[in-house]
Amino acid sequence: MGVGKSTVGQLLAERLGVGYRDTDDDIVAEQGRSIADIFVDEGESFFRALEKQAVRRAVGEHHGVLALGGGAILDEDTRALLAGQRVVYLSMDVEEAVRRTGLNTARPLLAVNPRRQWRELMEARRHLYEEVATAVVSTDARSPEEVTRAVLDAVELKEA
Repeated sequence: MGVGKSTVGQLLAERLGVGYRDTDDDIVAEQGRSIADIFVDEGESFFRALEKQAVRRAVGEHHGVLALGGGAILDEDTRALLAGQRVVYLSMDVEEAVRRTGLNTARPLLAVNPRRQWRELMEARRHLYEEVATAVVSTDARSPEEVTRAVLDAVELKEA
Protein backbone atom coordinates (compact mmCIF):
# COMPACT_ATOMS: atom_id res chain seq x y z
CA MET A 1 0.00 0.00 0.00
CA GLY A 2 1.41 3.34 -1.04
CA VAL A 3 4.53 1.74 -2.49
CA GLY A 4 4.04 3.48 -5.84
CA LYS A 5 2.88 0.55 -7.94
CA SER A 6 0.53 2.68 -10.05
CA THR A 7 3.04 5.44 -10.69
CA VAL A 8 5.95 3.08 -11.35
CA GLY A 9 3.75 0.73 -13.37
CA GLN A 10 2.68 3.56 -15.66
CA LEU A 11 6.28 4.75 -16.06
CA LEU A 12 7.42 1.22 -16.87
CA ALA A 13 4.68 0.77 -19.46
CA GLU A 14 5.56 4.09 -21.06
CA ARG A 15 9.28 3.29 -21.21
CA LEU A 16 8.65 -0.19 -22.60
CA GLY A 17 6.04 0.98 -25.10
CA VAL A 18 3.32 -1.32 -23.73
CA GLY A 19 -0.03 -0.87 -22.01
CA TYR A 20 -0.62 -0.50 -18.29
CA ARG A 21 -3.41 -2.12 -16.31
CA ASP A 22 -4.26 -2.23 -12.61
CA THR A 23 -6.59 -4.92 -11.30
CA ASP A 24 -7.81 -2.61 -8.52
CA ASP A 25 -8.98 -0.18 -11.23
CA ASP A 26 -10.68 -3.07 -13.03
CA ILE A 27 -12.61 -3.98 -9.87
CA VAL A 28 -13.65 -0.37 -9.20
CA ALA A 29 -14.85 0.03 -12.80
CA GLU A 30 -16.73 -3.27 -12.75
CA GLN A 31 -18.38 -2.66 -9.37
CA GLY A 32 -18.98 1.06 -9.77
CA ARG A 33 -17.71 1.77 -6.26
CA SER A 34 -14.45 2.13 -4.39
CA ILE A 35 -12.53 -0.76 -2.88
CA ALA A 36 -13.09 0.76 0.56
CA ASP A 37 -16.85 0.72 -0.08
CA ILE A 38 -16.71 -2.91 -1.22
CA PHE A 39 -14.88 -3.84 2.01
CA VAL A 40 -17.43 -1.98 4.15
CA ASP A 41 -20.52 -3.17 2.28
CA GLU A 42 -19.56 -6.75 1.41
CA GLY A 43 -16.49 -7.67 3.47
CA GLU A 44 -12.97 -8.74 2.66
CA SER A 45 -13.81 -12.25 1.44
CA PHE A 46 -16.20 -10.86 -1.18
CA PHE A 47 -13.53 -8.41 -2.34
CA ARG A 48 -10.88 -11.17 -2.49
CA ALA A 49 -13.14 -13.25 -4.74
CA LEU A 50 -13.55 -10.25 -7.08
CA GLU A 51 -9.81 -9.68 -6.97
CA LYS A 52 -9.02 -13.29 -7.86
CA GLN A 53 -11.31 -13.08 -10.90
CA ALA A 54 -9.86 -9.73 -11.94
CA VAL A 55 -6.28 -11.01 -11.76
CA ARG A 56 -7.09 -14.18 -13.73
CA ARG A 57 -8.83 -12.13 -16.41
CA ALA A 58 -6.05 -9.52 -16.60
CA VAL A 59 -3.22 -12.09 -16.79
CA GLY A 60 -5.06 -13.80 -19.64
CA GLU A 61 -5.93 -10.65 -21.58
CA HIS A 62 -3.18 -8.11 -20.92
CA HIS A 63 0.35 -8.29 -22.28
CA GLY A 64 1.86 -5.14 -20.81
CA VAL A 65 2.62 -3.97 -17.29
CA LEU A 66 0.08 -5.27 -14.80
CA ALA A 67 -0.27 -3.97 -11.24
CA LEU A 68 -1.96 -6.12 -8.62
CA GLY A 69 -3.43 -5.08 -5.31
CA GLY A 70 -1.34 -5.87 -2.26
CA GLY A 71 -3.56 -8.73 -1.12
CA ALA A 72 -3.88 -10.50 -4.48
CA ILE A 73 -1.07 -12.91 -3.63
CA LEU A 74 -2.92 -14.22 -0.60
CA ASP A 75 -4.74 -16.55 -2.98
CA GLU A 76 -2.86 -19.76 -3.76
CA ASP A 77 -4.31 -19.99 -7.28
CA THR A 78 -3.20 -16.44 -8.01
CA ARG A 79 0.33 -17.24 -6.84
CA ALA A 80 0.35 -20.29 -9.13
CA LEU A 81 -0.90 -18.14 -12.01
CA LEU A 82 2.00 -15.74 -11.47
CA ALA A 83 4.60 -18.53 -11.54
CA GLY A 84 6.77 -18.14 -14.60
CA GLN A 85 5.78 -14.49 -15.10
CA ARG A 86 8.10 -11.54 -14.55
CA VAL A 87 6.91 -10.33 -11.17
CA VAL A 88 8.47 -7.41 -9.32
CA TYR A 89 7.83 -6.89 -5.63
CA LEU A 90 8.16 -3.20 -4.79
CA SER A 91 9.12 -3.07 -1.13
CA MET A 92 9.28 -0.32 1.49
CA ASP A 93 9.59 -0.11 5.23
CA VAL A 94 6.97 1.27 7.62
CA GLU A 95 8.71 4.65 7.98
CA GLU A 96 8.57 5.12 4.21
CA ALA A 97 4.88 4.13 4.24
CA VAL A 98 4.19 6.76 6.91
CA ARG A 99 6.08 9.38 4.91
CA ARG A 100 4.21 8.58 1.70
CA THR A 101 0.69 7.97 2.92
CA GLY A 102 0.60 9.14 6.51
CA LEU A 103 -1.14 5.79 7.08
CA ASN A 104 -4.31 7.75 7.60
CA THR A 105 -5.88 7.51 4.17
CA ALA A 106 -8.87 5.41 3.19
CA ARG A 107 -7.19 2.02 3.46
CA PRO A 108 -9.74 -0.45 4.79
CA LEU A 109 -7.19 -2.85 6.26
CA LEU A 110 -5.47 -0.07 8.21
CA ALA A 111 -8.45 1.51 9.95
CA VAL A 112 -7.21 1.01 13.55
CA ASN A 113 -3.59 1.51 14.71
CA PRO A 114 -2.29 1.79 11.14
CA ARG A 115 1.43 1.42 11.90
CA ARG A 116 0.94 -1.83 13.78
CA GLN A 117 -1.51 -3.16 11.22
CA TRP A 118 0.81 -2.25 8.34
CA ARG A 119 3.65 -4.16 10.04
CA GLU A 120 1.41 -7.17 10.67
CA LEU A 121 0.19 -7.18 7.06
CA MET A 122 3.76 -7.04 5.79
CA GLU A 123 4.92 -9.79 8.14
CA ALA A 124 2.08 -11.99 6.91
CA ARG A 125 2.57 -11.18 3.22
CA ARG A 126 6.29 -10.55 2.66
CA HIS A 127 7.19 -14.22 2.20
CA LEU A 128 4.37 -14.56 -0.36
CA TYR A 129 5.58 -11.52 -2.30
CA GLU A 130 9.10 -12.93 -2.28
CA GLU A 131 7.81 -16.38 -3.32
CA VAL A 132 6.31 -15.05 -6.57
CA ALA A 133 8.80 -12.29 -7.31
CA THR A 134 11.51 -12.58 -9.91
CA ALA A 135 12.92 -9.35 -8.49
CA VAL A 136 12.59 -7.31 -5.32
CA VAL A 137 13.11 -3.57 -5.65
CA SER A 138 13.16 -1.27 -2.64
CA THR A 139 11.37 2.03 -3.13
CA ASP A 140 12.65 3.61 0.09
CA ALA A 141 14.00 7.13 -0.47
CA ARG A 142 13.77 6.72 -4.25
CA SER A 143 11.86 8.76 -6.79
CA PRO A 144 9.44 6.96 -9.12
CA GLU A 145 11.97 7.41 -11.94
CA GLU A 146 14.74 5.83 -9.86
CA VAL A 147 12.48 2.90 -8.96
CA THR A 148 11.52 2.47 -12.62
CA ARG A 149 15.19 2.29 -13.65
CA ALA A 150 15.89 -0.19 -10.83
CA VAL A 151 12.99 -2.40 -11.98
CA LEU A 152 14.20 -2.35 -15.58
CA ASP A 153 17.69 -3.31 -14.41
CA ALA A 154 16.36 -5.99 -12.05
CA VAL A 155 14.37 -7.77 -14.75
CA GLU A 156 17.02 -7.06 -17.38
CA LEU A 157 14.75 -5.13 -19.70
CA LYS A 158 15.83 -2.19 -21.76
CA GLU A 159 13.69 0.81 -22.46
CA ALA A 160 11.87 0.75 -25.80
